[in-house]
Amino acid sequence: MKAEFIEALGQLEKEKGISKDILIEAIEAALISGYKRNFNSAQNVRVDINRETGDVKVFARKTVVEEVTDPRLEISLDAAREMDPNYQLDDIVEIEVTPADFGRIAAQTAKQVVTQRIREAERSAIYRDFLDREAELINGIVQRADNRHYYVDLGRVEGLLPHSETMPGERFKHGDRVKTYITKVEKSTKGPQIFLSRTHPGLLKRLFELEVPEIYDGTVEIKAIAREAGQRSKVAVHSNNPDVDPVGACVGHRGARVQNVVSELRGEKIDIIRWSDDVAELIANSLSPSKVVSVEIFEEEKMARVVVPDHQLSLAIGKEGQNARLAAKLTNWKIDIKSESEAMKLSEEAETSTEEREEEADL
Repeated sequence: MKAEFIEALGQLEKEKGISKDILIEAIEAALISGYKRNFNSAQNVRVDINRETGDVKVFARKTVVEEVTDPRLEISLDAAREMDPNYQLDDIVEIEVTPADFGRIAAQTAKQVVTQRIREAERSAIYRDFLDREAELINGIVQRADNRHYYVDLGRVEGLLPHSETMPGERFKHGDRVKTYITKVEKSTKGPQIFLSRTHPGLLKRLFELEVPEIYDGTVEIKAIAREAGQRSKVAVHSNNPDVDPVGACVGHRGARVQNVVSELRGEKIDIIRWSDDVAELIANSLSPSKVVSVEIFEEEKMARVVVPDHQLSLAIGKEGQNARLAAKLTNWKIDIKSESEAMKLSEEAETSTEEREEEADL
């Protein structure tokens, strides 16, 4: 190696942020292995690279002993004192054993070590960058697919979009542009792994942030999301400004804002409801588009009994129970839905039962 190589390491330090000293120490460690491998040596050696000139030297390290049993690792006290009279027993003597053609091996090894460290540094930088971007929306281009994943080009790295994280019926081909949500960033031996999703509720939140400036700047806040990807979602919103209607802001003029989100999610239906700190009001709102007659709260069971008009019972429950299921998920309350006639019948039965118990008590 030459002084130019040392200068190149200094330039790498500036451009890639890889310490020159750490690189040189790594090269020295690799050269020890290279020396032992190429020269069949079992000696204890040290490699030294001059930080100014780039000169490489190999030193055999031997322990000073009275009687030598292994000349590869030991040196007698008399022999040591011939080199320096100050040596004592158990001192370490270093003897230069640099082979004549070691420069060629040193250059090859240095190139391999530097290339590996650059690759590791770039991977670490990508990992740190994407770790800070967890839970964010990202655009990518589908490159290929196998039985488990779509592989999405994210620029400096490839992301993994599992088939299980795509919406029902959603298929991508090579070259398709796709918006995804970063769910997880992991380190691996091959570099950072970026896991993506199209079904995560966070995707819906980020899409609304793109479309609704009032959400992006914090005027309107998304308080809760319940989603069955590709079919239907409910989003509860609250305004921190009394002059701003949170639902209207999300819907947009003639429904333009919410329609852009719906289009990105391939027609997924989205109910936008007004958040309320009053549980009964929140539950009533969550069953939209159904109207609600009354809500009875049972705190201990964290359950609510909701009464709706007879003609809206099926609307409140939804197809295969979807509307009620999403409302329960959004509010985190169990919801028991009754029609007005069912509720009236239950009330009459309860009154009759009470009267009978009172009559029995009188007897």
